[in-house]
Amino acid sequence: MPGPYGAPPPEFVAHDRRNSVIVDPSGVSLEINGQVMDFPWAAVSTVHHAPSPHGGAILMVAVVHPSGMMYECRVDAKRKAQLHQWLAQLGPVLHHYLSNRV
Repeated sequence: MPGPYGAPPPEFVAHDRRNSVIVDPSGVSLEINGQVMDFPWAAVSTVHHAPSPHGGAILMVAVVHPSGMMYECRVDAKRKAQLHQWLAQLGPVLHHYLSNRV
């Protein structure tokens, strides 16, 4: 689904040495220690995201499947500034895809 005025659809990518989160027009992809889980938008009820409650610079992303199963990935931002940037980017991208579903 194109963005306004032909702009490319929004995407989000966060990764560290072992884990990654990708959000794009096809859905959400979580990579944890080399294991990849792809969730097309039809297989996503919602996506939660937050900084780790234990401090540090960890982004936590959880995909909730329609069955109720939840899959979580944690990505180390190394610096709090990077974490804040990811949080600021991820919210609008998720809103774009989750609010436009039928």
